[in-house]
Amino acid sequence: MPTLLEPLARLVEAGGIVLVMIAMVAMALFSLALERGLYWRFTHRRARRELIERWTSRSEHISWSALTLREVWTRELMARLRRPLPWLKLLVALCPLLGLLGTVTGMIQVFDSLALTEVGQARAMADGVARATLPTLTGMAIAVVGLLFTTRLEQVIRREDQRLHDRMARAVEANHA
Repeated sequence: MPTLLEPLARLVEAGGIVLVMIAMVAMALFSLALERGLYWRFTHRRARRELIERWTSRSEHISWSALTLREVWTRELMARLRRPLPWLKLLVALCPLLGLLGTVTGMIQVFDSLALTEVGQARAMADGVARATLPTLTGMAIAVVGLLFTTRLEQVIRREDQRLHDRMARAVEANHA
């Protein structure tokens, strides 16, 4: 009868404890990605709307001090959007390194077992090498997905920064028209 922990036990058996560490890093990475999606959907849009309203409610929009204030407000909003990016990049970089650690420790175990048996068992060595490379494959796959998300998030932030300036300028023009 399969239990809830049986897949975890198979995971540890197949790739070692390093595979569990990669799974934990992947959960943190995807949790941060989900948090950014929820932040964008529910918090950022409201904050952007409030910023545009605050900007249009000002009486003066042309002076150097007004433009500087607008720049400071937009930078604060963009900084809140960028906040988890260093953590996301760290987790993406950590995945292949953990995979490499799993491969190295797995290869050490394979060579230790071969040295103890002193019998050239090609089948056992091939199984050990295949088991040892599983963490690298897993780490690389998670890093690729995380890198795609991080790159997309950076692109969205750059585009949002430009759009925010455009929306603030259009809102002022519409207010004066």
